[in-house]
Amino acid sequence: MDFTLTDDQKMLVDTVKNFVKKDSPVERLRALRESEIGWDRGLWARMGELGWLGVPYPESVGGIGGSFTDVGLIVEQLGTTLVAEPYVPSVVVAGLTVLRAGTEAQAAELLGPMIEGKTSLALATAEAGSRYDVARVATTARRAGAGYVLSGRKEWVINGQAADHLIVSARTGGSGAERAGISLFAVPRSAAGVTVKTVNCMDSHKAGFVELADVSVGANALLGAEGQAADLLDRAMDLGAAASCCEGSGVNQSVLAMTRDYLCEREQFGVKIGTFQALQHRLVDMFVQTELCKSTAILSMIRGDDDDAEERARAVSVAKKQLIRGGYFVTRQSIQLFGGIGVTDEHDVGLFFKRMHTLAALYGDEEHHVARYAGLAGFVAGV
Repeated sequence: MDFTLTDDQKMLVDTVKNFVKKDSPVERLRALRESEIGWDRGLWARMGELGWLGVPYPESVGGIGGSFTDVGLIVEQLGTTLVAEPYVPSVVVAGLTVLRAGTEAQAAELLGPMIEGKTSLALATAEAGSRYDVARVATTARRAGAGYVLSGRKEWVINGQAADHLIVSARTGGSGAERAGISLFAVPRSAAGVTVKTVNCMDSHKAGFVELADVSVGANALLGAEGQAADLLDRAMDLGAAASCCEGSGVNQSVLAMTRDYLCEREQFGVKIGTFQALQHRLVDMFVQTELCKSTAILSMIRGDDDDAEERARAVSVAKKQLIRGGYFVTRQSIQLFGGIGVTDEHDVGLFFKRMHTLAALYGDEEHHVARYAGLAGFVAGV
């Protein structure tokens, strides 16, 4: 398998890299966390003008027909400077779910404006006690005339505080954690009965807690076949996890570079501390983990949009497991090597450290992905 980037992909990487360094340095995050939504609609519109928001979508809805690998390359660079705009939750997770589930008319209505950078989306599926089980849904959608009425509560909806449309999972049948009976609905954030509470996350990003109090929607709000959304949600979670691995790869690369530069500049006992062999060994260990995370992120890019659910799940779970272990190691070692200043809010390394911990929890934590991989491999607990 050839992992060499095409000329177009190289140009894409260079364009995103230059953009984030100039227009979205790390310090921008500190200002954005005081804003209402936690990101800048103006920069989002510029990303739309550059065509990045339309990379994974076909030309029929205004996209450019790129691959998920192209998406991963963009997200990796966004991670290098902690870009706050909701590329993963809107473009990757919610948007690609709409593309697969919706009709042409629904895709045009929901995706067209987002691709232009005028709107954003959010997938609202997590509920109290659901953990990472997309089938554990208590929110209901009952038929009412020609449409539906939704009632329930969604928690930790990434970009829920700002999204123009919420892609909501709700039960039209079944109960408990049954996979049958789960449906998806496109709900305008401005719809009567929708209440969104903005919450601050540990990584300076924001999310929304969504309350649906007898929200009436038309029949055209249903995305895909009624009661058959579980597989779509599994795929959405895999896409989100794969994108998180790509972003985490970018985080690791920045942290490694920052730490290396610091060791080459900081003096102790009249010499650069980067000459101390013990610290060199620790930096080498950080490099090894960074490369491991990058290689498994590449695997998740390639398999992340695979129609073979088992192959996709294996690749994504391996990458997420490696990101959590390797990402924790890299960011924690960096904190140690920077010393006391590394734990302060004024130093950038602390922001990367917090973002890595959030990425570790998004779209499946270590326990979830290890258990899933073990199940796919046929392992039996205790044997």
